[in-house]
Amino acid sequence: MTASTIAGAADLVREALNAYREDPAAVAVLQGYARRLEEPLRIAVAGMVKAGKSTLLNAILGEEIAPTDTAECTRIVTWYRYGRTPRITLYPATGEPRSLPVKRVDGRLVFVLGDATADDVDRLEVEWPSPALQDMTLIDTPGIASLSTDVAARSTSFLAPEDTPSEADAIIYLMRHMHASDLRFLESFKDAEAGRSGTVNALAVLSRADEVGAGRIDSLLSAADIAERYRRDHNLQKLVLGVVPVAGLLAQGARTMRQPDFEALRLLAGMERAPREKLLLSADRFLRVAGPEGLTTAARASLLERYGLFGIRLAAVLIRNGFTDPTPLAHELARRSGLHPLLELLGRQFQARAEALKARTTLVGVEALMRTSPREGTGQLAAALERLQVNAHEFRELRLLATLRTTGTPLPPELAAQAEGLIGGRGAASHARLGLGSDAGPDQLASAARRCLDQWRAVAENPLTDRSALDLCRVVIRSCEGILAECGGMVAQSA
Repeated sequence: MTASTIAGAADLVREALNAYREDPAAVAVLQGYARRLEEPLRIAVAGMVKAGKSTLLNAILGEEIAPTDTAECTRIVTWYRYGRTPRITLYPATGEPRSLPVKRVDGRLVFVLGDATADDVDRLEVEWPSPALQDMTLIDTPGIASLSTDVAARSTSFLAPEDTPSEADAIIYLMRHMHASDLRFLESFKDAEAGRSGTVNALAVLSRADEVGAGRIDSLLSAADIAERYRRDHNLQKLVLGVVPVAGLLAQGARTMRQPDFEALRLLAGMERAPREKLLLSADRFLRVAGPEGLTTAARASLLERYGLFGIRLAAVLIRNGFTDPTPLAHELARRSGLHPLLELLGRQFQARAEALKARTTLVGVEALMRTSPREGTGQLAAALERLQVNAHEFRELRLLATLRTTGTPLPPELAAQAEGLIGGRGAASHARLGLGSDAGPDQLASAARRCLDQWRAVAENPLTDRSALDLCRVVIRSCEGILAECGGMVAQSA
């Protein structure tokens, strides 16, 4: 369904390149849009200072390649792309790019900037052979609302520029609590990107979720309740597609667990419950109070840095309850960290509609170029742009999704909720649109799609339906027809 849209966007860029062929700056910008159509989806990780952005990025990749300390590198916009061999390239604010040494210390990637400071660097690009990066490019950004106004401005101008589309097609926004500054940034991202492209393309993560319950074993249950309350908040709902609680440090530790970690955790699990709980009352106590035998001070410090008290407590309980091998333990810790729902949401909301998001970013860029650098003889280009914006169904879905999330609709709430699902609000896959499980077969999907199609045709034909809702009905009907056509193809393939 997106092939024609991507082809249309590519054709539009070629037309624009011809129209602006005598403007080197415009040609460079347009060539950048052409490359974006061919690259994986760009997803930025953003949030306030110390929200856990780099830690979450490492957890998503399953490798410690993003620096999580407070060194110079955390003040630089850093791109993580797929590459067959590791490579780090520094792009200075002025001058030619240069390669940095690929250096690992204690299993972690270290950026050696040499004499350069963060102010001297435009961006870093890390190419890494991670399977996750084959489908998406992740962009780590400096903290929003940093004490350094220059650092904060760097993130804001990168993610929400005034006259051009964002460098990111979508965003994962981390917040420890929902503050007015979080809402202001998400609003600016939506205004810069979605306000013109007609979509909501952000996910919110309640980061450091284990801290919500002061590190108790049930902390993530408390965090899930808070995330659900945020999810229903009217101000946030119109800016993000979902809110997920994640214990980022635990997720990173679980995805990068080492044998020494497991051995140290097993020593702790072997303690009696009362002395173990007493030992884990605080980080300071864990580091300075003796016990158990064989657990060195260095090992304690490493566990605390990599898992936090919450992760250590949870791991000890799991080991005592049968997770006595490192691999099953790591998988269970990752599951309980909240990472899996985030990855699943990334797949449903971003990667499944990656082509439409990339094409939409390109159209926004071409439109901005024509507005800021008008040229004679571009009337045909403007007409082609308008046709693509109006006629491409994926864009109509994205615009309607934004409308449903912001201004609402005159339809009853239950119909509005069903419409949001059918146009991809719960995910772009057919089963997600229809509210069915991922194991639903082609016949079941086709039957459900047919029922929805008949229902929405009846809604559109009902004389009591508000006239202002008819456009919504047409988009939903077209989505149902698309699902039905896709299911028909699946049935034919299985025959």
